[in-house]
Amino acid sequence: MAAIDGMRVAFVVANEGIEQAELVRPWRAVQEAGGRPQLVAPDPGEVQAMNHLDKGDTFPVDFTTKEVDPATIDAIVLPGGVANPDRLRMDEPAVELVKAVFAAGKPAAVICHGPWTLVEAGLVRGRTLTSWPSLQTDIRNAGGTWVDTEVQVCSAGPNVLVTSRKPDDLPAFNSTLLEVFADART
Repeated sequence: MAAIDGMRVAFVVANEGIEQAELVRPWRAVQEAGGRPQLVAPDPGEVQAMNHLDKGDTFPVDFTTKEVDPATIDAIVLPGGVANPDRLRMDEPAVELVKAVFAAGKPAAVICHGPWTLVEAGLVRGRTLTSWPSLQTDIRNAGGTWVDTEVQVCSAGPNVLVTSRKPDDLPAFNSTLLEVFADART
């Protein structure tokens, strides 16, 4: 397992609709590798995760998208869930945060429906990524190349971008994001 000791990893989500496995399992992987995950959402309080269409657990917000300083983030993770990125892409501070992290060359890991936020932020053009299959037209229309693969790493932009399709891909997603995050530290 790649070590990311002390690395500050922002998990940026909406306040509801996050696919719980896509939040919890990468969060745990980051913690176990020595990273410091932080939950960032538009509103303070808690976020509501989902197990597909059923309510899951709630999790405390560490910072709002308005108050977090992109300079304090070393890497970013955008979990999926259908409602989560659809809501997140409508939060201007979240979109600006993601843009700032990418512009600073910091690595990002995005899974499932998470690329909707990247489409909204104009960060897909010229990139190759994967996602939940229903996003492929959105990604292509935004100038990206969509591939159907378990995990995709793209360094054709200002940062390294790791993407995956769905919860079944989490083992590959987690190990790859840890490798990419560790490489970004050297």
